[in-house]
Amino acid sequence: MEVHHCCILLAYRQHAVNNPIISARGGQAHINLTLLHACRALWEVLSHEGLMLWVAERPGNTDFFILFKCLFIHVCVFTLAGSACTMSEYNKLKSTLLEMQPKAVGSGERSQQRDMEEKRALVDAMFKYLDGNEDSRLTSDELEKQMESSLLECSMQDLLRYDDYNNDGHLSLHEFYTAFQVVQLSLAEDQRISTSTVTVGLSAVLTCAIQGTLRPPVIWKRNGIVLNFLDLEDINDFGDDGSLYITKVTTIHMGNYSCHAYGYEDLYQTHVLQVNVPPVILVYPETQAQEPGVSASLHCHADGIPDPKLLWLKNGMDLQLSSSTQLSLIANGSELFIASVRYEDTGAYTCIAKNEVGVDEDISSLFVEDSAKKTLANILWREEGLSVGNMFYVFSDEGITVLQPSECEIRRHLKRTERIVATYEEMCPKGEGVSPQRCVWSSAVNVREKYIYVTQPLQSRLLVVDIQAQKVVQAVPTDPFPVKMLYDKSHDQVWILTWGDMDKTHPTLQVIPQASVGEVHHAVRTTFQRVTDFFIPPTNLIITHVRFAFVFLKDEPALHKIDLETFHRVKTISLKNYSCIPASMAYTHLSGFYFIQCQSKSLLGAAAQLLVDSVTDTVIGPNQNITGQAYVSPDGRYVVTPDPRRSKLTVQTVSFQGELTLNQELDEPISVSDMVFQPSFTESNQHMLVAVSGSGSDLLFADLSSGCTEVLRSLKEPLAAQAWPWGGPNRVIVSSGLFGQYLVTPSVESLFILDGKQRTPHCEVSDIKRANTVVWVGEV
Repeated sequence: MEVHHCCILLAYRQHAVNNPIISARGGQAHINLTLLHACRALWEVLSHEGLMLWVAERPGNTDFFILFKCLFIHVCVFTLAGSACTMSEYNKLKSTLLEMQPKAVGSGERSQQRDMEEKRALVDAMFKYLDGNEDSRLTSDELEKQMESSLLECSMQDLLRYDDYNNDGHLSLHEFYTAFQVVQLSLAEDQRISTSTVTVGLSAVLTCAIQGTLRPPVIWKRNGIVLNFLDLEDINDFGDDGSLYITKVTTIHMGNYSCHAYGYEDLYQTHVLQVNVPPVILVYPETQAQEPGVSASLHCHADGIPDPKLLWLKNGMDLQLSSSTQLSLIANGSELFIASVRYEDTGAYTCIAKNEVGVDEDISSLFVEDSAKKTLANILWREEGLSVGNMFYVFSDEGITVLQPSECEIRRHLKRTERIVATYEEMCPKGEGVSPQRCVWSSAVNVREKYIYVTQPLQSRLLVVDIQAQKVVQAVPTDPFPVKMLYDKSHDQVWILTWGDMDKTHPTLQVIPQASVGEVHHAVRTTFQRVTDFFIPPTNLIITHVRFAFVFLKDEPALHKIDLETFHRVKTISLKNYSCIPASMAYTHLSGFYFIQCQSKSLLGAAAQLLVDSVTDTVIGPNQNITGQAYVSPDGRYVVTPDPRRSKLTVQTVSFQGELTLNQELDEPISVSDMVFQPSFTESNQHMLVAVSGSGSDLLFADLSSGCTEVLRSLKEPLAAQAWPWGGPNRVIVSSGLFGQYLVTPSVESLFILDGKQRTPHCEVSDIKRANTVVWVGEV
């Protein structure tokens, strides 16, 4: 084929190389018809067989220039008129030239970017041809040589009239690009990745650094999702310059954003957004009294981004730690330890947390007094030590046990025959099919250290326990078989999932509003039917308000987003493309990732977790190849997933730039039933993972910063899975709050208290059967 086209070109060259195409004689235009016909013949052959590019790729000889003359012959034929060159006619001239450009032969999808590259190649070749003296600019004389302006409504010289923007009498390549609408984009190498930092609560502006001639509109993406066309509450404006505006930034907005010109995705800029948060601090205890000679510990916990640094003062003055053998700081200042306290150690100890964007402080007071002196501070401390706070409330067959963990002491036991204050009926009446009489519990929540709500599925009700009075004060009727509760602290509501019966044929979702106030509470039924589960994102020191929850419906591959204030469905996030029916979900406020576990019929066929972006409510895609239920640390930095297929714990971390990365894989010698996170006792802002087995007697400690693991054995067997039909773990593990070192986990007929600081069993409390519902109550 190439030889054939060479012959055509050679034949044409004999007539064209040394002969003018258009000449002027006596003011009249004369066209060499022989050359015109040869040119048209050549054009038709090459156009028909799609091989114009073959010619264009050989600009090193005169063949391309012959072809270019042909282009202008066609322009002449269609533009011979003699009237003035209007803008309309000028655009026709340029369009005609561009429409006659060679079309590339090749496979693959067409794209705006690929079309523009071909267009730019033609315009480059045209410019090179016209630039006779090769000085990278086109003058009037160079343009005039191509054809007589009197012959056309628009001539090549009209390029100077319309597109010589700086009026310097010549066209640069840039102006030539503009004339033919060639998009020319650029991005400086040092701007390909841009890092921005903004303080939470402020607004952020991300500006796209892609520059160039005729830049199309800027498209912004987050996690691969286009933002421009979404109706987002907090990303709702795109500036005239293509900037991205985020109003009232929160930690969910951190992460990677990218921008590119529409149709030119290969050239993009990445913006890394870090959201800084001023420190928020808690101290414990607020007040304590100690006798001389004993040790005292003052604890301080601070959350913030970046990690706050901790500093202690005594009565407003710096502590002289370097010269003291009595004082020491543990875990980067998270604990101030005073060995063998003396009277002069009495004082107000201030913990100060500071980072780049703020400071916070709180006071922990220490009184050192002789126990014989019944001062007010001493009395308050003694009473607090015997108070109803800092206890585990354990719900078992026998009733409710209030357990003080450090002394392994049962402070109070409410028997199953205890009377409810409001109605005087028994706490656990004998039910049908339950023999002998025993209590049956399924779920419990702590409501602002004031009440404990606990469900009784066989009684179709929940009980309200007054923590201060340590009495059951009310029974709240619910739909049949209430099995799960979550407390929405942001709106002071308790949400209840009911099954209808043991076969889960009529599940409903109910809400108890104003759960911490008033004396009489009642359940309100929502409009949601066929509910299999629901999820409310947790709060912490930084995130104190949650607005939305999620509901799973039977056999539906979707997440239904609901407004916690109105109880209305606001959006449905489809998981159909991934054939995922949600089984559980977890959440980190750092970058706003949701981790979705999909239902599976077997371990071998388990589907990968899905990632959902809470900013766009869009599925990002699979979370690598990780399967199973995700657990997220309270600060949102660690995501741990037990993978039963490989006996591994997959540990992922979320950075302060919102980057989710695989941190490590830990050996998992147990089949995990439940898991909790404890703050590290040796490092600030780190965590210890504690997991219990649902099929054996082992317990796993894992240090997430070092990856070290330790297994405790012989904690006795848990309840069999079939003996706990209410969903959730058949063996729970419950921690003692932010500052506590103790944990509780049940066996079939006893309860184990564990010392997380020492990683050892602390004690076993016997004769507490089926105690798989446990709540920690902190200071009241």
